[in-house]
Amino acid sequence: MSEKIKRKITVVLVDRANYGRLKPVIQAIKDHPELELQLICSGTMVLGRFGKPTQIVEEDGFNIDSEIFIELEGSTPTTMAKSLGFGIIEFSSEYSKLKPDFVLVIGDRYEGLAAALAASYMNICLAHVQGGEVSGSIDESARHCISKLAQFHFPATQRSADYLVKMGEMRETVFMSGCPSSDIAANLDMTLPKNIFDHGLGGSLAPGDDYILVVFHPVTTNYGEDEDQVEALLNVCSQVRKKVLWLWPNIDAGSDKVSASIRRFRELHRPEWLTLVKNFTPENYLRVLNGAILALGNSSSFVRDSGFLGTPVVLVGDRQHSREVAENVYRVPKITEDSVSLAVNYQLEHGKYNLSNLYGDGKVSQRIANHLANVKRYTQKTLGYVFDDQ
Repeated sequence: MSEKIKRKITVVLVDRANYGRLKPVIQAIKDHPELELQLICSGTMVLGRFGKPTQIVEEDGFNIDSEIFIELEGSTPTTMAKSLGFGIIEFSSEYSKLKPDFVLVIGDRYEGLAAALAASYMNICLAHVQGGEVSGSIDESARHCISKLAQFHFPATQRSADYLVKMGEMRETVFMSGCPSSDIAANLDMTLPKNIFDHGLGGSLAPGDDYILVVFHPVTTNYGEDEDQVEALLNVCSQVRKKVLWLWPNIDAGSDKVSASIRRFRELHRPEWLTLVKNFTPENYLRVLNGAILALGNSSSFVRDSGFLGTPVVLVGDRQHSREVAENVYRVPKITEDSVSLAVNYQLEHGKYNLSNLYGDGKVSQRIANHLANVKRYTQKTLGYVFDDQ
């Protein structure tokens, strides 16, 4: 009897957060007897100024089948749109070489949308993780576009699964799975390594110190407004008199302005309390988030991962507008020094919260891998959802 042909699953990674979410899924696909893993890295995964996260992927024992460069410099709405166009071209070329049975993408990145569009027009079955969520910025539109292109869905919450069905997706193609990063958090020793902050810039920070973790990404639909908001956050941090660990922003339109605001503040004030870091491994990021006395900013990790850990969060602005959150999240929709300061002081006084499994139970990745091995592939999406034979 001939050996069963494995399904080739091409996983697309486009930024550090992608890998932080998908690492356990990648491992589950690699270990599955009926699946063959392929990896494409693009976006900021391959850029040195973001710490070249591909090095972490390789150190974790995964083979990268392709690295493609699509990002135009500038961090403006125009460069984002053009990068998406380059992405469609480059992903199409790689799919032609790899010939995947499935392409797996996660979330709402414009680079992920490029990967999804290329797969769809090449009649490759598309699987989408974390669809059906609502948020702010252009991210929500990109996420819903990917969902409408995808044949199979792995949402992180029941509400998201229900939203996908309301959007017209057939219920039997929607598998409520949870967020894969919960798998890492569930089994992780949260002890901070002694050298974890050694690659930071600015003030000194040691594992035993109390610190606030800040991640603030630009909001593309509010392009040009981020500098004042960053200045407000920095001023609040200076008044709190706690050490601050700040991760550089992603590459979205406005990121250069966010980075410039941080650099300007450093040059003017020389704050000894401020440490800047490009990137962490997925495990170390969760350790850092767990060890923080407070998380401040607008990262989606403050919505998802913080709940697994009970870390107090002050979620600012509208980048994560309308996302489901656990009780540990204090929303501040309008960023002013007074509103943020009030929320920060409240959360610092409160301290740790009870853990939440809103976004996952630590058993997500194997579910996704098993579904990828067993679902019946189809190509054409219609209101009737005609399933073709394999």
